[in-house]
Amino acid sequence: MEEDYIKLIFGLKLKQLRTAKGLSLFGLSKLTGLSKSYLNEIEKGKKYPKPDKIVILSEKLDVPYDHIVSLKLDNNLAPIGEILRSNILKEIPLEIFGIKESNLIDIVANAPAKVNAFISTIIEIAKHYSFGKESFYLASLRSFQEANNNYFDGVEQSVLKFATTYQIDLNRPILSKELEDILIEEYGYIIKESELGKYEALENLRSVFVPKTKTLLLADGIDERQRSFIYSKEIAYNFLEITDRLYTFPWIKFESFDHVLNNLYASYFAGALIIPKKELILQLETVFEKETFDEVLFLKMFEAFNASPESFYQRLTNILPKAFNIQNLFFLRFTHKADSEKYHLKKELHISHQHSPRAYETNEHYCRRWVSLKVLKDINKSKKTHEFDIQISNYVGDDTKYLVLSSATKDPFKDNQYRSISIGLLINKQLERKLKFLDDKAIKTQEVGVTCERCAIKDCKVRQAPAIILDKVAKNKKIEIIVEELNTKFG
Repeated sequence: MEEDYIKLIFGLKLKQLRTAKGLSLFGLSKLTGLSKSYLNEIEKGKKYPKPDKIVILSEKLDVPYDHIVSLKLDNNLAPIGEILRSNILKEIPLEIFGIKESNLIDIVANAPAKVNAFISTIIEIAKHYSFGKESFYLASLRSFQEANNNYFDGVEQSVLKFATTYQIDLNRPILSKELEDILIEEYGYIIKESELGKYEALENLRSVFVPKTKTLLLADGIDERQRSFIYSKEIAYNFLEITDRLYTFPWIKFESFDHVLNNLYASYFAGALIIPKKELILQLETVFEKETFDEVLFLKMFEAFNASPESFYQRLTNILPKAFNIQNLFFLRFTHKADSEKYHLKKELHISHQHSPRAYETNEHYCRRWVSLKVLKDINKSKKTHEFDIQISNYVGDDTKYLVLSSATKDPFKDNQYRSISIGLLINKQLERKLKFLDDKAIKTQEVGVTCERCAIKDCKVRQAPAIILDKVAKNKKIEIIVEELNTKFG
């Protein structure tokens, strides 16, 4: 076992024995003749005492030597052992949240029995659902984005500095050729195409970077928008001086939280470069000030910024909370195979509010009334390159409404595969003040649920499964009422 683990366990046990005796650190120091600072270092897991010191501690605390050095923990400290053995504290990026590992251990060690039972439950759930390191990193990243309203001013300023340094005109669309020249001439890149196409297993990869020779391998068939985004990310890694990075796009695996976080910063830089904040705000203001929703004007923004729908919608999640104070929003990406009834939620972000849906419901049937799924059906039938729709989604029983904008495109790397990108804005007084077109009668209002299994909508013609979870809740409620009546009758 790791030396640190042994130190921590000993320190926890010593603290438990000391407090059980009603002793302060000062009192234990006086009793044993060991300095208070030395005992404090032991309890914090920073030092492990020599055998002669352990003998003194066991004698004065009246516990067997074998018990105090044993790695077996009492029931109330068992969750700590589980956490330490699982190595989860090494995987959680605690520093991002301003937490010290020693402080967290101390909190858990002093928690009531019920809290420790809760921690044990969380660990069991994580094991049961194979909640591994990658899942935790991604969940931590989403929390980090949400805590910052998905806006990072330092990266925004770096983009402006880059534009000045390399004389990039942010008032016009940035083309890939301009970015390619910077990569080659300034950063010494070698760019090769057609190499990845030789390997069938790499069909989902768009780029691979080989650091030793600064060679960027690009997939066959990537379009201008994808190429610009890839080049912008590579520029970001260099301009931001990020060396601890991922080398494939999309990523295959990551070894540390820094990989995940740095990937976010590079992607954010790319989005901010391709879709400059100042210009985007001006164009959004034009759309928002109209009394009716101008779909043509909205879609023109995609062309104006040489950006894919996903990059554009992602950029909206950066700008809307900061520039327009629209902070209750969600971002979703669904994938769908043609002629299939399955829809997979692959990416999500929720800012300032616990919006529906969330990815944990993937074993249930997402509501077929969502515009996110409708555009996927539409593009499957129309075979267009881009399907767009807008909808006001009224969540039955939840008393919430969202304005949802959604785009569907074909997956360029997979036959008969499509994806939809959606952004949902909570309709409240703030949104009503910002968006004058909210009363546009042409925007369809649709009653929706979260999943069929939880949906209260009666006689839904597109229902995929009965409302078994909702029915179970109703049944339990009925039983509860009858039991109350019986208590009243015979009490």
